[in-house]
Amino acid sequence: MQPFEAAGERDPAAADTELVRRARQDSPAAWEELVGRHQEPVFRLAYLILGDAADAEDVAQETFIRAHGALARFDDGRPLRPWLLSIAANLARNRRRSLGRYWAALQRAFRQNPEPYDAPPERTAAADARRLRHAVSRLRPQARDIVYLRYFLGLSEAEAAAALDIPLGTAKSRLSRALAQLRDLIEAEYPDLRDALGDG
Repeated sequence: MQPFEAAGERDPAAADTELVRRARQDSPAAWEELVGRHQEPVFRLAYLILGDAADAEDVAQETFIRAHGALARFDDGRPLRPWLLSIAANLARNRRRSLGRYWAALQRAFRQNPEPYDAPPERTAAADARRLRHAVSRLRPQARDIVYLRYFLGLSEAEAAAALDIPLGTAKSRLSRALAQLRDLIEAEYPDLRDALGDG
């Protein structure tokens, strides 16, 4: 069977539905295309949760292995990407819990090693982004996950809710509370970052 053609020219959800249908009929090309279409956001979410590229790659690979095994039970009425992201988020959170002590020690080591020199002005944006990620990482897991999905991965509130398997209203209230907590954290610890974000 030939690979699915013109996937980029069609509605992405319709293309995913067709690729899922073909993958269920044992089409390796269709499954490979599905993986190709979604591997970047799956990896990025795992990386945001774990903070380590190798672990994120492992989680991304496991996500697609699990998804392939559950493809026959996947509800065609649901969008594919949030389903994949929910699998990735669960796997990444499980891995984060299992590696908790290791990561805590590693994070302490990084915090104890300051930059050996003052960063040049052109690195200010990168430093701001790093400090923002650090601030977000200090939120509770539920708050952190909704912020990652909405702002780091660019999902809509509805897509983030689907990825977390929670009602839309719950996602909206979690996001609102998370942003308030983040605003307070930035105000207290990174006031110059608040100005850089244009919230001043």
